Amino acid sequence: MSEARITWVGGPVLRACATGPFSIFEALAVGERRLLGEVIQLRGDELVAQVYEDTTGLEPGVTVVGLERPLSVTLGPNLLGGIFDGLLRPLSRATDYQIQPGAAERSVARHRLEFAVRNGDVLSAGAVFARTVAPRPQSLLVPPWASGRVEALVEPGEHRDDETLLVLVDDSGHRHELTMQHDWPVRRSRPVRERLGVNAPMITGQRILDTLFPVARGGRAALPGGFGTGKTVLQEALAKWCDADVIVYVGCGERGNEMAEVLDEFPQLEDPRTGRPLAERTVIIANTSNMPVAAREASIYTAITVAEYFRDQGLNVALMADSTSRWAEALREVSGRLGELPGEAGYPAYLSSRLAEFYERAARVTSLAGAEGSVTIIGAISPPSGDFSEPVTLHTKRYVRCFWALDRQRAQARFYPAIHPLQSYGSDVQELADWWKRSGNPDWLVQRQRVLELLEAQAHLERMARIVGRDALPAQQQVRLLCADLVNEGFLRQSSFSKVDRFCSPARQVAMLSVLLHFADRADAAVAAGVPPARLAALPMLRQLQRLGEEFSEDDLLRLRQLPRQIDYEFDQLQTVASHAG
Repeated sequence: MSEARITWVGGPVLRACATGPFSIFEALAVGERRLLGEVIQLRGDELVAQVYEDTTGLEPGVTVVGLERPLSVTLGPNLLGGIFDGLLRPLSRATDYQIQPGAAERSVARHRLEFAVRNGDVLSAGAVFARTVAPRPQSLLVPPWASGRVEALVEPGEHRDDETLLVLVDDSGHRHELTMQHDWPVRRSRPVRERLGVNAPMITGQRILDTLFPVARGGRAALPGGFGTGKTVLQEALAKWCDADVIVYVGCGERGNEMAEVLDEFPQLEDPRTGRPLAERTVIIANTSNMPVAAREASIYTAITVAEYFRDQGLNVALMADSTSRWAEALREVSGRLGELPGEAGYPAYLSSRLAEFYERAARVTSLAGAEGSVTIIGAISPPSGDFSEPVTLHTKRYVRCFWALDRQRAQARFYPAIHPLQSYGSDVQELADWWKRSGNPDWLVQRQRVLELLEAQAHLERMARIVGRDALPAQQQVRLLCADLVNEGFLRQSSFSKVDRFCSPARQVAMLSVLLHFADRADAAVAAGVPPARLAALPMLRQLQRLGEEFSEDDLLRLRQLPRQIDYEFDQLQTVASHAG
């Protein structure tokens, strides 16, 4: 192992004079406490490193030891249901959710196994060689660097996670001893056989997202919003109701009280698909604002590495990052300590490339073993004062396919989810139209476009109405405002705390949208036939249409699909009365 002596310390950054060879991104043990660090620059015999733990007490002359490996995390069956810090060290055993500096010991767990191979079998990299039985079955994978013939195999049953389970001998005669776990560098994406294109959305259960701005499975979405716009609540709803097999939630630099709420609420949530605790399919990585700033920067890479590990098991993973703004602030602080030339708003010039590295690791892939899995990233952004023109938001928009803009005015009006439909977009709409067609809605593209046009017209007409009054508008424009209000109230508004409406299936979304657009068609025809808009606003069924989500549950689809008949009946009655009056 190479050694170096510290010559300068500034917060999480240190400089040291090396007496042996070091490599870039090599992991380091700093001082007597063996604080974990990483080489980020090499200049001749001087190295620059960032330390992922509290550097209090470090001084010139302290020894730095190279670990001859990159910064890595241990991947295995102990992840699901766990709460970890930014370096994937378990927080559940820590006092007040704080890890003692230099802590490196791993807790040993036992799992009951069923092997999927026998002696003499030839295994390729990434192949499944065993599965855990309980509490949640998981696949154990051959590490990407290993392959060969099974030479030795333990008996099935309960084993320690650090115990050698089998031995592989490759063509060159090299022996690979496999345990339930293996290490992987966090800054290096795990290899795959093939990256696949878009073929299906990740269903979130939120109507405004699934219908208007769907995110593809293996896609990338940004969730920007100022303080109080409901980012955390929406991410919790997505974590609970999206159709992902595994949820990886990383609280990156969030306030301690907010993260404490997440840590308290998540273990209590019930998985709607199984009825068991949601935590059994969740990995929480907590790195609060009072933890070392460099570890905040590492937490994002730790989270995506964990997500890729489950993806390689053939699972669909959703990664919730809250928030990437705090991660970018960590980059800015470290860059300032290094004396680098700042870019816009003080962020380093490489902010854009770092964001690209992170978001590009989202994908739907075929793993090395031939299994299909995906990682979908939903990154929250906390722009100062809700300003979407700040650097983190602008650069993120370059690399995401969905942009779900949270609006402060909608949040203040208690309209949730507070996603602004005219500031948001989804770029995979055309590719996902076939999925909606297979799911029973061949008119999805047309319906979606009609809704967006209606909402855009509403924004324009409301500006006029504020000047001249709504009653002074032409009858056709008054009806468009009425229909737009119905779409907002009856379709886009959705409470995460409602037992009936907190989740909306694609089938119910299609039925609700069809009902509202049918009403809009009949309203346009009625006004063209001379029916005053005031009479439309007085229709008895209007109140029911405003509460579609609450009035019709998932079990009421048949009754919901019959609602257009009632609409036709009331409009026929209205037009009959109008014709007699005329």
